[in-house]
Amino acid sequence: MARALIVVDVQNDFCEGGSLGVDGGAAVAAGVTSLLRGEHGYDVVVATRDHHVDPGTHWSSEPDFRDSWPVHCRVGTSGEAFHPDLDAGLLDAVFLKGEHQAAYSGFEGHAEDGTGLASWLRERGVDAVDVCGIATDYCVRATVLDAVREGFETAVLTDLVAAVAPGTGEDALAEMRGAGAVIGR
Repeated sequence: MARALIVVDVQNDFCEGGSLGVDGGAAVAAGVTSLLRGEHGYDVVVATRDHHVDPGTHWSSEPDFRDSWPVHCRVGTSGEAFHPDLDAGLLDAVFLKGEHQAAYSGFEGHAEDGTGLASWLRERGVDAVDVCGIATDYCVRATVLDAVREGFETAVLTDLVAAVAPGTGEDALAEMRGAGAVIGR
């Protein structure tokens, strides 16, 4: 059994001080780096990144914070970059998502060569994934649900996630558990 770590959207715009910053985002970045610098046991480590060029109605000057959001993770800005406490040199691949539309799940992303996340993982014999990152109630949730649908044994590292709001974060964890993910590996 090969296991991968999927690090979801640990970007400046989603950490404290960013356009959609969540409390605990910087701690997630530092925690992931600490995990990866230790004896972690992952065969591969990948990350996802919001990578917006023009995502249409996903950006709005009057966002509803459910389907539309303020401008964030615009290609070429510091907000799109990984948080400086996440050591990107420890990643085996990065999957970009949402160039021209909303994209919440890392499984909607692609590597530089165009390969999707599920195919990339399967090509490396991965059948189990641990997921961490930002935000528990949005992109982590969508990535976990898609990982389960894709047939990967899936776990959420609850000490390495940050939610937009505590209530919706707890609801998302319950939904992921209900779908078959292990919560708190």
